[in-house]
This record gives sequence, C-alpha cells and structure tokens, in this order.
Amino acid sequence: MAKSLTAGGKKAKAKSASKPNAGARRSYVWLQGLFCGALVTLAPALAMLLAFLLAPGLVAALLDRSPGRAVSRGVLLFGLAASVGPAKTLWEAGLATPTAVQLMTDPLIFGTAWAAAAAGWLVGEVAPIIVEMALTSARKLRAAKLEATRTKFAQEWGLNADSTETTGN
Repeated sequence: MAKSLTAGGKKAKAKSASKPNAGARRSYVWLQGLFCGALVTLAPALAMLLAFLLAPGLVAALLDRSPGRAVSRGVLLFGLAASVGPAKTLWEAGLATPTAVQLMTDPLIFGTAWAAAAAGWLVGEVAPIIVEMALTSARKLRAAKLEATRTKFAQEWGLNADSTETTGN
C-alpha cells in the first residue's frame, strides 16, 4: 500500500508541475469578472459602449483556441485602441446613456473601431507568414555567404572546391 501511495504522490506532483499557472489563471478570470461587474454597475453606459465597440474582439476571444490566443489579443488590443476616443467623449459627456447610443450609432465611430479590430486580426494572421519569410531569406543569405567563404578558402589553400573531405586533424 505504501508503494501505491508513493506512486500516486509522484503522479500528483508531475501533474501539478506541468501546469504551474493554472491557479494564477483562475484568479485573473475572477478579477476580470469583478472588474466587468463593477464597470456595469458603476458606468452602464460606458460598459454598453465598450461592449459594442469591442464586439469583434469578444467574438474572436470566444472562438480563438490557439495557445496564448495571440490573434484574439491582437483584435482586442487594436479595437481597444480605437475605442479610447469614444470612451473619453462619453466620459466628458457625463456617462449619459443617450450619448452612448449616439456614439454607438455613429458609423464613423463603430466603423473605425471594427476596422481596427479587423486590422488586428489581419496582423495576427499575416505577421507569422512575414516573419517566416524573413527568417527563410536570412537563412538563405547566410548559407550563400558561408558557401562563398568556403569557396574562397578552398581556392586560397589550393583545395578542390567540390571536395567535401576533411582531415582528421
């Protein structure tokens, strides 16, 4: 029985070591929920405006299953950047619900916020492709430079440039 407890103890430690931030993630979700509840309670017009302007980001956050959720974070970040101006306007207008509705129905305001969210999605999808192309180009350039250097040394030392033999020294 002592062996089974020890084996179970080792398995439990291995499982907890594989997910060290599981407890931290739950506490952040709790804090985010607390913040959203406070926002809805204290400034419902602002919460309504932000929910409408950040709707594409919220949908992306629900649908994104990739590790780290890079695309949805980009969509939310770009959308949030475009939502600062309307939120400031609403704040200066006294957080009135009619002002929030007016801002939400302005095509320039919600169009800008949603276009920024679309730009965040595009960057999240295209950036890895561009980075891969840049790294491939750099690798090919480095290989060409190394090949030119090898050929130059082979000519200087009077070796056959096509030979790949090396000495054991």
